[in-house]
Amino acid sequence: MGKRNVTTIRDTIDFLKDQDEIMTIGGEVDPIYEIAGIQKSADGSFAMLFDSIKGYPAARCIGNLFATKQKIAKMFGVNDARKLKFRCLEAIKNPVPPRAVSEAPCQEVVIDHDIDVLATLPLIKHSERDCGRLLGGGNTLVMGGHDDHGSHISFNRMNFRGRDWASINLSIGSHIEEYMLKYKKGEKLPITINIGTPPAVMMVAGTSFIHTIVPPGSDELAIAGGLQGSPVEIVRARTVNAYAIANSEWVIEGYVNIGGKIWESDEAEQLGRPGILPFFPEWTGYLGRAALAFKFEVTAITHRKDRPIFYAPLAHSIDVDNLSAPFREACFYELAERVAPGLCVDVNLPHGLAPWGGGVVFQVNKRMRRYEGYQRNILMHALSSSIVLRLLIAVDEDIDIYSDEDILFALTTRLNPSTGIIKGAGGKVMSMMPLEKGSLPAGQIELIGSQIEGAMALDATIPFDYKEVFERACYPVDKVDLRDWLSESEIESIRKRQSKYARVMAMKGW
Repeated sequence: MGKRNVTTIRDTIDFLKDQDEIMTIGGEVDPIYEIAGIQKSADGSFAMLFDSIKGYPAARCIGNLFATKQKIAKMFGVNDARKLKFRCLEAIKNPVPPRAVSEAPCQEVVIDHDIDVLATLPLIKHSERDCGRLLGGGNTLVMGGHDDHGSHISFNRMNFRGRDWASINLSIGSHIEEYMLKYKKGEKLPITINIGTPPAVMMVAGTSFIHTIVPPGSDELAIAGGLQGSPVEIVRARTVNAYAIANSEWVIEGYVNIGGKIWESDEAEQLGRPGILPFFPEWTGYLGRAALAFKFEVTAITHRKDRPIFYAPLAHSIDVDNLSAPFREACFYELAERVAPGLCVDVNLPHGLAPWGGGVVFQVNKRMRRYEGYQRNILMHALSSSIVLRLLIAVDEDIDIYSDEDILFALTTRLNPSTGIIKGAGGKVMSMMPLEKGSLPAGQIELIGSQIEGAMALDATIPFDYKEVFERACYPVDKVDLRDWLSESEIESIRKRQSKYARVMAMKGW
């Protein structure tokens, strides 16, 4: 078995092969529908390496890289996937700054004339409703200098409407917006789009950080370095005053035009109205709609010489949920610690809460009466901490926050509707959500009225003085050992027939 090394996507693939965590598709696949269809069919299982892509014989593609939390834990040497968030928190608190190099694998081939992005990179078409072949797996890197003003990395959806230009959607309130505010209208912000980066870079890029924990100006590449345990190597771009991630498979260099915005699709430009026509499946689980975005002008494409690997995540997938959750969990845990030290036991972002930004579950332990009420302080602080947050839940220490059914049990039996529902002030909280203003077609907003925006928190914890009344009935599973009566194969057969929640209940005796 090879030594664990995840500082490049290639080394990561080799490691996952050793761990039997990756499946290779040898037959030819079409980037139109087939890559996305295969990935979605296998979502939540193996990483998928596509070795033969129709129309792109010199390229390969990787997907479902983060399809299980156990796989991610293996990548970063964490024994229990539930503890990955604490490794991420260590990375936030102990960043390892990036290291500049003069030569890099990502620049083994340089294309700086006759640029045609769609002819060069195997961009996929995600669904039949997409407006085209879209890039969702590029890590946008912006930095003023590798030792100056930090760095920003993110995933930004792009549509290459021309051979050498595209729309690029940049989030409001993001770190990249801070850089853009330094420029005047008509100026150009030099950036690089890095594809097939080290997994730690992807995890940071896929996170909507809580700015009270990781404020704009932070060095996000250094956080990625802290996670992988070594500096992320960067190199000067060939055609713009920017840096690229040295161990990327592909890099698209260019500028974001800070001037007027452009439409994300040809059809939207013809219609002249945002939020109507489809773009591609978004992280919220709804079909994203084309809007106004910034223009990205390509100056070069660089890539590795030996069959560069394209990364093609599906925005709405178990893969992307797992990619984005650990650092957000780390931020929410740290936020809770700052509000009420010692009260929060654990944090989880279940898939149903849209982990990229939809919601979070706090597990708290009110060990003494004086802790009563602090869980609400945590919820209220969290409500106002993130621009992409809609539902928060607080439960007691006896609730399994990794079991959706147990969370529902707490909501059903412990939530007091008259006192336990905390509403946000009504500010914008979740981009690309149909209920948000600006996401709805003009003329339909008034049909939904006051439900359009805002977030809420649910306090499903037991009042301290009533804990004894809520004692959970417990069967004596700790007093029996099934191996005294059954063979290992028979016990395994029992476990396979049990649902996930049944296994949780059986293990704890509830």
